[in-house]
Amino acid sequence: MNVRLILYGLVSAVLVVSWLSTCVIYRAAEIGELVGPIEARDFNELTLIAVGSGSGYENPERMGPSTAVGWGSQILLVDAGRGIAEALRAAKIPIAQPRTLLFSNLLPENTVGLDDLLLTGLRAPRTQPLRVVGPAGTRALVDGLLAAHASGIAAETRSLGLPPEGATIEVLEVGDGWNEELDGLRITAGALAGGPLAALAWRVEWRGRRAVVATTGWAPDAVAEFARGAHLLVHEAVYLPNPDELEDAGVIADPERLRLEAGLHTSLLDVGAVASRAGVPKLALVRMRPPPFFSIQVTTLVGKTYEGKVIIPDDGEEMVP
Repeated sequence: MNVRLILYGLVSAVLVVSWLSTCVIYRAAEIGELVGPIEARDFNELTLIAVGSGSGYENPERMGPSTAVGWGSQILLVDAGRGIAEALRAAKIPIAQPRTLLFSNLLPENTVGLDDLLLTGLRAPRTQPLRVVGPAGTRALVDGLLAAHASGIAAETRSLGLPPEGATIEVLEVGDGWNEELDGLRITAGALAGGPLAALAWRVEWRGRRAVVATTGWAPDAVAEFARGAHLLVHEAVYLPNPDELEDAGVIADPERLRLEAGLHTSLLDVGAVASRAGVPKLALVRMRPPPFFSIQVTTLVGKTYEGKVIIPDDGEEMVP
């Protein structure tokens, strides 16, 4: 009997040790996925990724605005919102792989992640300057950011032996009609006038496929014209009920604040008409506020004025024009 108990004890101990080892291995793999190196991405076709599909308001389920464009072995970003480093990892994009950042406009929701992108990427390490292209005012923004972090950057690069060029930024301010070819990708800027500051929409073309990222909330006529002929339009959409609707629902709101918000953003009730006028077969909606509980809520409204495919991407979701 004692021998049998000893054998049972040994078997139980082996099982416990085996279970603990499995847990340790699983946890190590999990941590490795969370913080370990990520392999650079490659793309066989033009691919857009909703790195951050949220707005400027905090939302742990949707990071701040950022759209990645992938082609071949290259990636660029359009805007860098809050949580950009974590959002890139969730999208399986190494933080130092994007070499170019395009700004739609200089609203804080688009730019607040620039220092995160630059300085977290420095530790990767990034071995070359980050290139930032945007509307008028971009240079002043970058100069101010670099000046604010100058002492910290100097200390970190010196102490950790990091390449100092990885903490530098090359700035280019552009306007309507600017274009260039970047490793085979044709990039074109389109001005969006009529808002409180300079803004641009971006058109990208590779191997016969074309997409437009136009996430500024004004100049719908310019967006419709600029996106004509594209296979995919990425646009923002915000639903702002009028004060009477909120009052009926028992929600207290500032009517003047709602009016001002509406002046900065494209209404969910109008975005379908913009896509229809552009003639695009696919419309991806990001920066939605409030975030949709169910996609059908959005597709039903947008479908009243748009017959194409409506995509409501989650963070990290890939879209092919």
